[in-house]
Amino acid sequence: MTHFLRTLLGTATLALAALSVQAGSPSAYIISPSDGDTVTSPVTVKFGLKGMGVAPAGVERDNTGHHHLLIDLETLPDLDKPIPADDQHVHFGGGQTETTVELEPGEHTLQLLLGDHLHRPHDEPVVSEKITITVSE
Repeated sequence: MTHFLRTLLGTATLALAALSVQAGSPSAYIISPSDGDTVTSPVTVKFGLKGMGVAPAGVERDNTGHHHLLIDLETLPDLDKPIPADDQHVHFGGGQTETTVELEPGEHTLQLLLGDHLHRPHDEPVVSEKITITVSE
């Protein structure tokens, strides 16, 4: 490969990397179920993350975090404090990207919130859109 082609390839690679960084902020999303789905319990929920990596709780690495599934919350928890751990704030500190949850029949909301190595939301919170599902009997 000539020096010219190597330089051109290197420049193109840097330009693509810059574009991917500028393309948007990191985002969390629920792969499945989809908003409006009717499902049966137990419900398998698959987590997605774009622009950051997944790392277990306790592992401090730049641009990483772990998922927290928020179930039936009307508002987000305090984003200046560690995310609570209870039936409505489910932690996935092992770096899991999927879970199965038991939900009563009826309508439920699901949302993801990424936490850092200490279960705190990032300075710019990475939170998914809230979806609504119906669990049939």
